[in-house]
Amino acid sequence: MESDVLQRIILQLTELEKKMITETEKRQLAFKNLHPHQQYAAKNLVHYLTLRNEDIRELQYSLHICGLSALASSESHIHRQLQSILQRLGKNYLPGEIDVCTYEFGMKQIDQKSAILFGDKNDKVIPYIMVTFDSSFAENYELIKSLLQSGMNVARINCAHDDEPVWSVMVHYLQKACQETGLSCKLYMDLAGPKIRAKLINKGRKKGKVNVEDGGLIWLSEDHKDFEKNDIVISPGVAGIVSMLKKGERVYIDDGMIKCIVETVKKDRVSIRIVRISSAKQQIKSNKGINFPDSEISISPLTSFDLDCLPFICKHADIVGYSFVRSHTDLQLLQDKLKVLCLPPPHIIIKIETPESVKNLPKLLFQGMQQKVFGVMIARGDLAVEIGFERTGEIQDEILWICEAAHVPVVWATQVLETLNKSGVATRSEITDAGHAAMAECVMINKGDHTLKVIETLRNILHRISGHHIKKRFIFRQLSIAEKFINEQ
Repeated sequence: MESDVLQRIILQLTELEKKMITETEKRQLAFKNLHPHQQYAAKNLVHYLTLRNEDIRELQYSLHICGLSALASSESHIHRQLQSILQRLGKNYLPGEIDVCTYEFGMKQIDQKSAILFGDKNDKVIPYIMVTFDSSFAENYELIKSLLQSGMNVARINCAHDDEPVWSVMVHYLQKACQETGLSCKLYMDLAGPKIRAKLINKGRKKGKVNVEDGGLIWLSEDHKDFEKNDIVISPGVAGIVSMLKKGERVYIDDGMIKCIVETVKKDRVSIRIVRISSAKQQIKSNKGINFPDSEISISPLTSFDLDCLPFICKHADIVGYSFVRSHTDLQLLQDKLKVLCLPPPHIIIKIETPESVKNLPKLLFQGMQQKVFGVMIARGDLAVEIGFERTGEIQDEILWICEAAHVPVVWATQVLETLNKSGVATRSEITDAGHAAMAECVMINKGDHTLKVIETLRNILHRISGHHIKKRFIFRQLSIAEKFINEQ
Protein backbone atom coordinates (compact mmCIF):
# COMPACT_ATOMS: atom_id res chain seq x y z
CA MET A 1 0.00 0.00 0.00
CA GLU A 2 2.80 2.41 0.94
CA SER A 3 4.67 1.63 -2.27
CA ASP A 4 1.55 2.58 -4.26
CA VAL A 5 1.37 5.91 -2.44
CA LEU A 6 5.05 6.59 -3.09
CA GLN A 7 4.68 5.70 -6.76
CA ARG A 8 1.75 8.08 -7.06
CA ILE A 9 3.82 10.82 -5.38
CA ILE A 10 6.66 10.25 -7.85
CA LEU A 11 4.30 10.55 -10.82
CA GLN A 12 2.69 13.73 -9.50
CA LEU A 13 6.00 15.41 -8.67
CA THR A 14 7.47 14.43 -12.04
CA GLU A 15 4.48 15.96 -13.81
CA LEU A 16 4.80 19.15 -11.75
CA GLU A 17 8.50 19.42 -12.62
CA LYS A 18 7.72 19.05 -16.32
CA LYS A 19 5.22 21.88 -16.08
CA MET A 20 7.74 24.09 -14.27
CA ILE A 21 10.36 23.54 -16.98
CA THR A 22 7.81 24.09 -19.76
CA GLU A 23 6.57 27.39 -18.28
CA THR A 24 10.15 28.60 -17.87
CA GLU A 25 11.02 27.77 -21.49
CA LYS A 26 7.94 29.71 -22.68
CA ARG A 27 9.34 32.87 -21.07
CA GLN A 28 12.94 32.82 -22.29
CA LEU A 29 12.38 36.00 -24.28
CA ALA A 30 11.06 37.83 -21.21
CA PHE A 31 14.11 36.74 -19.20
CA LYS A 32 16.41 38.54 -21.64
CA ASN A 33 15.04 41.92 -20.54
CA LEU A 34 15.84 41.29 -16.89
CA HIS A 35 18.90 42.36 -14.91
CA PRO A 36 21.56 39.57 -14.86
CA HIS A 37 21.31 39.34 -11.06
CA GLN A 38 17.57 38.63 -11.33
CA GLN A 39 17.68 35.59 -13.60
CA TYR A 40 17.51 32.94 -10.87
CA ALA A 41 14.80 34.87 -9.04
CA ALA A 42 12.68 35.11 -12.20
CA LYS A 43 12.95 31.37 -12.88
CA ASN A 44 12.09 30.51 -9.29
CA LEU A 45 9.08 32.84 -9.46
CA VAL A 46 7.79 31.05 -12.58
CA HIS A 47 8.37 27.67 -10.92
CA TYR A 48 6.45 28.75 -7.84
CA LEU A 49 3.54 30.22 -9.80
CA THR A 50 3.36 27.03 -11.86
CA LEU A 51 3.03 25.05 -8.66
CA ARG A 52 0.45 27.46 -7.22
CA ASN A 53 -1.62 27.15 -10.39
CA GLU A 54 -2.39 23.63 -9.14
CA ASP A 55 -4.36 22.42 -6.14
CA ILE A 56 -1.85 20.08 -4.48
CA ARG A 57 -3.45 19.68 -1.05
CA GLU A 58 -3.92 15.91 -1.45
CA LEU A 59 -0.33 15.56 -2.66
CA GLN A 60 0.88 17.52 0.35
CA TYR A 61 -1.07 15.25 2.67
CA SER A 62 0.48 12.16 1.07
CA LEU A 63 3.98 13.68 1.34
CA HIS A 64 3.41 14.53 4.98
CA ILE A 65 2.21 11.07 6.07
CA CYS A 66 5.19 9.53 4.25
CA GLY A 67 7.61 11.69 6.25
CA LEU A 68 8.64 13.80 3.25
CA SER A 69 8.72 17.56 2.71
CA ALA A 70 5.21 18.82 1.91
CA LEU A 71 6.68 21.69 -0.18
CA ALA A 72 5.46 24.31 2.32
CA SER A 73 7.91 27.06 3.33
CA SER A 74 9.88 26.39 0.13
CA GLU A 75 8.95 29.56 -1.77
CA SER A 76 12.54 30.73 -2.27
CA HIS A 77 13.72 27.42 -3.81
CA ILE A 78 10.61 25.51 -4.89
CA HIS A 79 12.07 23.56 -7.86
CA ARG A 80 15.12 22.42 -5.90
CA GLN A 81 12.88 21.31 -3.03
CA LEU A 82 10.78 19.24 -5.42
CA GLN A 83 13.94 17.70 -6.89
CA SER A 84 15.22 16.82 -3.40
CA ILE A 85 12.06 14.82 -2.70
CA LEU A 86 12.36 12.96 -6.00
CA GLN A 87 16.01 12.18 -5.27
CA ARG A 88 15.04 10.67 -1.92
CA LEU A 89 12.51 8.56 -3.77
CA GLY A 90 15.21 7.18 -6.06
CA LYS A 91 15.36 9.55 -9.06
CA ASN A 92 18.82 10.21 -10.51
CA TYR A 93 19.44 13.53 -12.25
CA LEU A 94 22.04 14.13 -14.94
CA PRO A 95 24.78 16.76 -14.43
CA GLY A 96 23.32 20.21 -15.04
CA GLU A 97 19.73 19.17 -14.30
CA ILE A 98 19.87 20.03 -10.61
CA ASP A 99 18.55 23.53 -9.91
CA VAL A 100 21.20 25.71 -8.24
CA CYS A 101 18.53 27.72 -6.41
CA THR A 102 18.73 25.98 -3.04
CA TYR A 103 17.30 27.19 0.27
CA GLU A 104 20.64 28.77 1.18
CA PHE A 105 20.92 30.41 -2.25
CA GLY A 106 17.40 31.88 -2.11
CA MET A 107 17.76 33.22 1.43
CA LYS A 108 21.15 34.73 0.57
CA GLN A 109 19.61 36.50 -2.42
CA ILE A 110 16.88 38.04 -0.25
CA ASP A 111 19.36 39.02 2.47
CA GLN A 112 21.74 40.65 0.00
CA LYS A 113 18.98 42.61 -1.71
CA SER A 114 17.59 43.70 1.65
CA ALA A 115 21.02 44.99 2.68
CA ILE A 116 21.30 47.02 -0.53
CA LEU A 117 17.80 48.45 -0.07
CA PHE A 118 17.73 49.07 3.67
CA GLY A 119 21.41 49.28 4.60
CA ASP A 120 23.36 47.84 7.52
CA LYS A 121 21.77 46.84 10.79
CA ASN A 122 23.26 45.80 14.09
CA ASP A 123 20.44 43.43 14.99
CA LYS A 124 20.55 40.63 12.41
CA VAL A 125 17.73 38.60 13.97
CA ILE A 126 14.78 40.95 13.38
CA PRO A 127 13.51 42.83 10.30
CA TYR A 128 14.59 46.37 9.48
CA ILE A 129 12.52 49.10 11.12
CA MET A 130 11.21 52.04 9.07
CA VAL A 131 9.88 55.12 10.88
CA THR A 132 7.54 57.69 9.32
CA PHE A 133 8.59 61.28 10.02
CA ASP A 134 5.97 63.73 11.26
CA SER A 135 6.04 67.45 10.42
CA SER A 136 7.14 68.14 14.00
CA PHE A 137 10.35 66.17 13.43
CA ALA A 138 11.69 69.19 11.53
CA GLU A 139 11.75 70.96 14.90
CA ASN A 140 13.08 68.10 17.00
CA TYR A 141 16.60 66.96 16.21
CA GLU A 142 16.97 65.11 19.52
CA LEU A 143 13.98 62.90 18.70
CA ILE A 144 15.47 61.89 15.35
CA LYS A 145 18.74 61.08 17.09
CA SER A 146 16.89 59.02 19.73
CA LEU A 147 14.97 57.10 17.05
CA LEU A 148 18.24 56.26 15.35
CA GLN A 149 19.78 55.04 18.60
CA SER A 150 16.65 53.02 19.40
CA GLY A 151 16.85 50.97 16.20
CA MET A 152 15.47 52.97 13.28
CA ASN A 153 17.08 51.65 10.08
CA VAL A 154 15.06 53.59 7.50
CA ALA A 155 13.55 57.08 7.77
CA ARG A 156 10.36 57.68 5.79
CA ILE A 157 9.25 61.06 4.45
CA ASN A 158 5.80 61.11 2.85
CA CYS A 159 5.72 63.69 0.04
CA ALA A 160 1.94 63.94 0.43
CA HIS A 161 2.69 66.12 3.45
CA ASP A 162 4.80 69.24 4.03
CA ASP A 163 7.13 70.63 1.36
CA GLU A 164 10.78 70.78 0.27
CA PRO A 165 11.94 73.28 2.94
CA VAL A 166 10.54 71.01 5.70
CA TRP A 167 11.92 67.87 4.03
CA SER A 168 15.33 69.54 3.76
CA VAL A 169 15.45 70.13 7.52
CA MET A 170 14.46 66.51 8.16
CA VAL A 171 17.19 65.27 5.81
CA HIS A 172 19.75 67.56 7.44
CA TYR A 173 18.84 66.36 10.95
CA LEU A 174 18.98 62.72 9.85
CA GLN A 175 22.41 63.15 8.31
CA LYS A 176 23.62 65.01 11.40
CA ALA A 177 22.32 62.25 13.70
CA CYS A 178 24.04 59.58 11.61
CA GLN A 179 27.34 61.47 11.78
CA GLU A 180 27.12 62.03 15.55
CA THR A 181 26.11 58.47 16.43
CA GLY A 182 28.09 56.59 13.81
CA LEU A 183 24.89 54.76 12.90
CA SER A 184 23.58 54.42 9.34
CA CYS A 185 20.04 55.05 8.15
CA LYS A 186 18.54 54.94 4.68
CA LEU A 187 16.13 57.65 3.51
CA TYR A 188 12.86 56.52 1.92
CA MET A 189 10.57 59.08 0.25
CA ASP A 190 6.99 58.27 -0.74
CA LEU A 191 5.49 59.79 -3.86
CA ALA A 192 2.05 61.19 -3.04
CA GLY A 193 0.27 59.71 -6.05
CA PRO A 194 -3.22 60.85 -7.08
CA LYS A 195 -5.02 62.26 -4.05
CA ILE A 196 -8.51 60.76 -4.29
CA ARG A 197 -9.96 62.58 -1.32
CA ALA A 198 -13.32 64.07 -0.45
CA LYS A 199 -13.69 67.75 -1.24
CA LEU A 200 -16.99 69.21 -0.08
CA ILE A 201 -18.23 71.56 -2.80
CA ASN A 202 -21.87 71.99 -1.80
CA LYS A 203 -23.47 72.09 1.66
CA GLY A 204 -21.19 72.17 4.66
CA ARG A 205 -18.07 73.12 2.76
CA LYS A 206 -17.36 76.13 5.00
CA LYS A 207 -17.22 73.91 8.09
CA GLY A 208 -15.18 71.28 6.30
CA LYS A 209 -17.62 68.55 7.23
CA VAL A 210 -21.19 67.46 6.56
CA ASN A 211 -23.62 65.28 8.50
CA VAL A 212 -24.88 62.13 6.76
CA GLU A 213 -27.18 59.22 7.64
CA ASP A 214 -27.86 55.63 6.56
CA GLY A 215 -29.84 55.61 3.35
CA GLY A 216 -28.84 59.17 2.51
CA LEU A 217 -27.89 60.33 -0.97
CA ILE A 218 -24.59 61.95 -1.94
CA TRP A 219 -23.63 63.38 -5.31
CA LEU A 220 -20.14 62.97 -6.78
CA SER A 221 -19.27 65.75 -9.21
CA GLU A 222 -16.38 68.00 -10.18
CA ASP A 223 -18.35 71.23 -9.71
CA HIS A 224 -21.31 72.51 -7.70
CA LYS A 225 -23.37 73.92 -10.56
CA ASP A 226 -27.06 73.03 -10.99
CA PHE A 227 -27.50 71.39 -7.61
CA GLU A 228 -30.15 72.13 -5.01
CA LYS A 229 -29.12 74.07 -1.92
CA ASN A 230 -29.37 71.07 0.41
CA ASP A 231 -27.71 68.54 -1.92
CA ILE A 232 -24.52 67.02 -0.53
CA VAL A 233 -21.95 67.23 -3.32
CA ILE A 234 -18.42 65.84 -3.09
CA SER A 235 -15.58 66.05 -5.57
CA PRO A 236 -13.11 63.11 -5.57
CA GLY A 237 -10.32 65.61 -6.18
CA VAL A 238 -9.02 63.99 -9.37
CA ALA A 239 -10.44 64.98 -12.76
CA GLY A 240 -12.16 62.28 -14.80
CA ILE A 241 -12.95 59.81 -12.05
CA VAL A 242 -16.68 60.55 -11.91
CA SER A 243 -17.13 59.61 -15.57
CA MET A 244 -15.48 56.22 -14.92
CA LEU A 245 -18.08 55.05 -12.39
CA LYS A 246 -20.92 52.63 -13.19
CA LYS A 247 -24.21 51.79 -11.55
CA GLY A 248 -23.98 49.22 -8.75
CA GLU A 249 -20.29 49.81 -7.99
CA ARG A 250 -19.17 50.30 -4.41
CA VAL A 251 -17.73 53.54 -3.09
CA TYR A 252 -15.99 53.76 0.30
CA ILE A 253 -15.32 56.99 2.16
CA ASP A 254 -13.01 57.58 5.16
CA ASP A 255 -11.04 54.29 5.17
CA GLY A 256 -14.19 52.27 4.56
CA MET A 257 -16.17 53.78 7.44
CA ILE A 258 -18.90 54.85 5.04
CA LYS A 259 -20.03 52.39 2.37
CA CYS A 260 -22.05 53.61 -0.61
CA ILE A 261 -23.40 52.16 -3.86
CA VAL A 262 -23.53 54.05 -7.16
CA GLU A 263 -27.24 54.56 -7.84
CA THR A 264 -27.56 56.83 -10.87
CA VAL A 265 -25.06 57.87 -13.51
CA LYS A 266 -25.35 61.12 -15.42
CA LYS A 267 -23.06 62.96 -17.80
CA ASP A 268 -21.30 65.11 -15.23
CA ARG A 269 -22.28 63.48 -11.93
CA VAL A 270 -23.26 60.27 -10.18
CA SER A 271 -25.38 59.72 -7.10
CA ILE A 272 -24.26 57.28 -4.42
CA ARG A 273 -26.55 55.85 -1.73
CA ILE A 274 -25.15 55.31 1.79
CA VAL A 275 -25.74 51.70 2.85
CA ARG A 276 -23.58 51.58 5.97
CA ILE A 277 -21.95 53.99 8.43
CA SER A 278 -19.53 52.32 10.85
CA SER A 279 -18.39 55.42 12.69
CA ALA A 280 -20.14 56.85 15.75
CA LYS A 281 -19.78 60.32 14.23
CA GLN A 282 -21.99 60.25 11.16
CA GLN A 283 -20.01 62.85 9.26
CA ILE A 284 -17.91 63.24 6.14
CA LYS A 285 -14.93 65.54 6.57
CA SER A 286 -12.91 67.17 3.83
CA ASN A 287 -9.73 65.36 2.75
CA LYS A 288 -10.97 61.92 3.83
CA GLY A 289 -9.98 59.21 1.37
CA ILE A 290 -12.38 57.77 -1.22
CA ASN A 291 -11.97 54.27 -2.65
CA PHE A 292 -13.60 52.73 -5.73
CA PRO A 293 -12.85 48.97 -5.43
CA ASP A 294 -15.16 47.88 -8.28
CA SER A 295 -14.38 50.65 -10.76
CA GLU A 296 -11.85 50.68 -13.57
CA ILE A 297 -9.99 53.87 -12.69
CA SER A 298 -7.58 54.66 -15.51
CA ILE A 299 -5.48 57.49 -14.08
CA SER A 300 -1.71 57.67 -13.91
CA PRO A 301 -0.21 56.98 -10.48
CA LEU A 302 2.51 59.50 -11.36
CA THR A 303 1.04 62.99 -10.99
CA SER A 304 2.46 66.37 -11.99
CA PHE A 305 3.17 66.99 -8.30
CA ASP A 306 5.12 63.71 -8.14
CA LEU A 307 7.16 64.74 -11.17
CA ASP A 308 8.01 68.02 -9.43
CA CYS A 309 9.16 66.07 -6.36
CA LEU A 310 11.41 63.65 -8.26
CA PRO A 311 14.50 65.95 -8.55
CA PHE A 312 14.55 66.44 -4.76
CA ILE A 313 14.03 62.70 -4.22
CA CYS A 314 16.83 61.83 -6.64
CA LYS A 315 19.17 64.22 -4.84
CA HIS A 316 18.50 63.01 -1.30
CA ALA A 317 16.67 59.67 -1.11
CA ASP A 318 18.03 56.13 -1.26
CA ILE A 319 14.58 54.67 -1.92
CA VAL A 320 11.41 56.00 -3.57
CA GLY A 321 7.97 54.61 -2.77
CA TYR A 322 5.51 54.36 -5.68
CA SER A 323 1.88 54.77 -4.64
CA PHE A 324 -1.28 53.38 -6.32
CA VAL A 325 0.57 51.27 -8.90
CA ARG A 326 -1.80 49.12 -10.94
CA SER A 327 0.17 47.60 -13.82
CA HIS A 328 3.70 46.96 -15.03
CA THR A 329 3.37 49.91 -17.45
CA ASP A 330 2.85 52.18 -14.41
CA LEU A 331 6.14 50.91 -13.00
CA GLN A 332 7.91 51.28 -16.34
CA LEU A 333 6.81 54.94 -16.44
CA LEU A 334 8.59 55.73 -13.15
CA GLN A 335 11.66 53.69 -14.11
CA ASP A 336 12.00 55.68 -17.34
CA LYS A 337 11.56 59.02 -15.54
CA LEU A 338 14.22 58.17 -12.96
CA LYS A 339 16.76 57.08 -15.60
CA VAL A 340 16.50 60.52 -17.20
CA LEU A 341 16.90 62.39 -13.90
CA CYS A 342 19.80 60.57 -12.28
CA LEU A 343 22.15 57.61 -12.50
CA PRO A 344 22.07 55.52 -10.47
CA PRO A 345 18.44 56.26 -9.54
CA PRO A 346 16.95 55.58 -6.10
CA HIS A 347 15.73 52.05 -5.59
CA ILE A 348 11.97 51.63 -6.05
CA ILE A 349 9.49 50.21 -3.54
CA ILE A 350 6.26 49.16 -5.29
CA LYS A 351 3.30 49.81 -2.99
CA ILE A 352 0.63 47.14 -3.32
CA GLU A 353 -2.63 48.87 -2.35
CA THR A 354 -5.13 48.24 -5.17
CA PRO A 355 -6.91 45.09 -6.40
CA GLU A 356 -5.23 45.53 -9.78
CA SER A 357 -1.75 45.56 -8.25
CA VAL A 358 -2.54 42.31 -6.43
CA LYS A 359 -3.79 40.62 -9.61
CA ASN A 360 -0.84 41.95 -11.61
CA LEU A 361 1.79 41.28 -8.94
CA PRO A 362 3.81 38.75 -11.01
CA LYS A 363 4.05 41.15 -13.96
CA LEU A 364 4.98 43.99 -11.61
CA LEU A 365 7.76 41.82 -10.18
CA PHE A 366 9.06 40.97 -13.65
CA GLN A 367 9.10 44.67 -14.53
CA GLY A 368 10.94 45.44 -11.29
CA MET A 369 13.50 42.77 -12.13
CA GLN A 370 14.87 45.00 -14.86
CA GLN A 371 16.72 46.60 -11.94
CA LYS A 372 19.23 44.80 -9.75
CA VAL A 373 17.24 45.55 -6.59
CA PHE A 374 13.72 46.72 -5.75
CA GLY A 375 11.16 46.04 -3.04
CA VAL A 376 7.44 45.66 -2.38
CA MET A 377 5.36 47.32 0.33
CA ILE A 378 2.13 45.74 1.55
CA ALA A 379 0.25 49.00 2.09
CA ARG A 380 -2.56 47.48 4.11
CA GLY A 381 -4.58 50.67 4.64
CA ASP A 382 -5.97 51.33 1.17
CA LEU A 383 -5.53 47.66 0.25
CA ALA A 384 -7.90 46.52 3.01
CA VAL A 385 -10.56 49.00 1.92
CA GLU A 386 -10.19 48.06 -1.74
CA ILE A 387 -10.24 44.26 -1.39
CA GLY A 388 -12.36 44.01 1.77
CA PHE A 389 -11.14 43.80 5.37
CA GLU A 390 -12.04 40.11 5.61
CA ARG A 391 -9.59 39.25 2.79
CA THR A 392 -6.66 41.29 4.05
CA GLY A 393 -5.06 38.48 6.07
CA GLU A 394 -5.26 36.07 3.13
CA ILE A 395 -3.93 38.53 0.54
CA GLN A 396 -1.04 39.82 2.64
CA ASP A 397 0.19 36.25 3.07
CA GLU A 398 -0.09 35.60 -0.67
CA ILE A 399 1.97 38.72 -1.39
CA LEU A 400 4.61 37.56 1.10
CA TRP A 401 4.82 34.10 -0.52
CA ILE A 402 5.04 35.38 -4.08
CA CYS A 403 7.65 38.02 -3.21
CA GLU A 404 9.74 35.42 -1.39
CA ALA A 405 9.58 33.27 -4.51
CA ALA A 406 10.84 36.27 -6.49
CA HIS A 407 13.57 36.96 -3.89
CA VAL A 408 12.09 40.44 -3.36
CA PRO A 409 12.31 42.17 0.06
CA VAL A 410 8.94 43.16 1.55
CA VAL A 411 7.91 46.07 3.77
CA TRP A 412 5.04 45.34 6.17
CA ALA A 413 3.14 48.62 6.52
CA THR A 414 0.07 50.41 7.94
CA GLN A 415 -1.31 50.42 11.50
CA VAL A 416 1.59 48.50 13.05
CA LEU A 417 1.06 49.07 16.82
CA GLU A 418 -0.97 52.13 15.86
CA THR A 419 -3.02 52.30 19.08
CA LEU A 420 0.17 52.12 21.11
CA ASN A 421 1.67 54.91 19.01
CA LYS A 422 -1.36 57.16 19.49
CA SER A 423 -2.40 56.37 23.07
CA GLY A 424 0.60 54.73 24.72
CA VAL A 425 -1.22 51.40 25.23
CA ALA A 426 -1.34 48.55 22.69
CA THR A 427 -4.34 46.35 21.96
CA ARG A 428 -3.97 42.58 22.16
CA SER A 429 -4.79 42.09 18.48
CA GLU A 430 -2.14 44.53 17.27
CA ILE A 431 0.51 42.74 19.34
CA THR A 432 -0.37 39.57 17.40
CA ASP A 433 -0.31 41.51 14.13
CA ALA A 434 3.13 42.90 14.93
CA GLY A 435 4.37 39.35 15.47
CA HIS A 436 3.13 38.42 12.00
CA ALA A 437 5.27 41.25 10.63
CA ALA A 438 8.36 39.15 11.40
CA MET A 439 7.73 37.36 8.09
CA ALA A 440 8.67 40.54 6.19
CA GLU A 441 12.12 42.04 5.70
CA CYS A 442 11.14 45.49 6.96
CA VAL A 443 8.38 46.82 9.22
CA MET A 444 7.02 50.36 8.86
CA ILE A 445 5.79 52.46 11.78
CA ASN A 446 3.41 55.34 11.12
CA LYS A 447 3.35 58.72 12.86
CA GLY A 448 2.36 59.04 16.51
CA ASP A 449 3.28 60.51 19.89
CA HIS A 450 4.85 57.34 21.25
CA THR A 451 7.18 56.27 18.43
CA LEU A 452 10.12 55.49 20.72
CA LYS A 453 7.95 53.19 22.82
CA VAL A 454 6.62 51.55 19.64
CA ILE A 455 10.16 50.76 18.45
CA GLU A 456 11.04 49.26 21.84
CA THR A 457 7.87 47.15 21.92
CA LEU A 458 8.21 46.09 18.29
CA ARG A 459 11.82 44.99 18.75
CA ASN A 460 10.79 42.96 21.80
CA ILE A 461 7.95 41.25 19.91
CA LEU A 462 10.09 40.54 16.86
CA HIS A 463 12.86 39.04 18.98
CA ARG A 464 10.42 36.73 20.73
CA ILE A 465 8.77 35.59 17.51
CA SER A 466 11.91 35.31 15.36
CA GLY A 467 12.53 31.69 16.36
CA HIS A 468 9.02 30.60 15.43
CA HIS A 469 7.69 32.36 12.35
CA ILE A 470 9.42 30.20 9.72
CA LYS A 471 7.92 27.03 11.20
CA LYS A 472 4.39 27.62 9.91
CA ARG A 473 3.11 24.93 7.56
CA PHE A 474 0.73 25.88 4.76
CA ILE A 475 -1.29 23.84 2.31
CA PHE A 476 -1.43 24.91 -1.31
CA ARG A 477 -4.78 25.34 -2.98
CA GLN A 478 -4.77 27.02 -6.37
CA LEU A 479 -3.91 30.75 -6.26
CA SER A 480 -5.92 33.02 -8.57
CA ILE A 481 -2.85 35.27 -8.98
CA ALA A 482 -0.85 32.29 -10.26
CA GLU A 483 -3.69 31.10 -12.51
CA LYS A 484 -3.93 34.54 -14.13
CA PHE A 485 -0.18 34.70 -14.75
CA ILE A 486 0.14 31.17 -16.18
CA ASN A 487 -2.91 31.44 -18.44
CA GLU A 488 -1.94 34.83 -19.88
CA GLN A 489 1.12 33.42 -21.64
